[in-house]
Amino acid sequence: MIREVHPIEVESYRRMRARLDTSHFPPLTRAVVERVVHSAADLEYADDLVMDESELAAAHAALHGGAPVVVDVEMVAAGITRRETVCRLRDAKAGPGLTRSAHAIRLAYEQVGPGALWVIGNAPTALEELLTLDAAPALVIGLPVGFVGAVESKAALRESGLPAVSNVSEKGGSAVASAALNALLYHPVSTEETS
Repeated sequence: MIREVHPIEVESYRRMRARLDTSHFPPLTRAVVERVVHSAADLEYADDLVMDESELAAAHAALHGGAPVVVDVEMVAAGITRRETVCRLRDAKAGPGLTRSAHAIRLAYEQVGPGALWVIGNAPTALEELLTLDAAPALVIGLPVGFVGAVESKAALRESGLPAVSNVSEKGGSAVASAALNALLYHPVSTEETS
């Protein structure tokens, strides 16, 4: 399926590239950086994002091979196009020492098991909970936003050794998290991945 790109998006990318040189990034990293920068109109993401091209390549193959996509909130799900997602926040309940977001991650893991792509753009506690599970993810896009726990949860993700896209600052959110996943969805599948 070929994605038709609207002329406004084409012009937006042209203007962004006139202000930000992304040519030194490898292909999937460039796709993620550009889509995140585009989604937030924030050029600083180019220096704030942390990811590994080989991990992105494996995640890209898993995504296009049908791996499930789990999100922490419906706002992230709304931003992901062309793909069904799993979000269990509506079924989750807070309890002592457990936020609704963390419980939703537990419920989602029970549903999908290992090998999923996890997209967390809202709740640091969701990311923290994921790190306690033996989820064996294809990729964790950990871009929760905020002044309480966001930086720490993203640092813990990077320290975990799991394949990940994260950022160093407090910035993040549903739009940028879904943009990072969309970058992998929109990036063409090579013949090597399908053979």
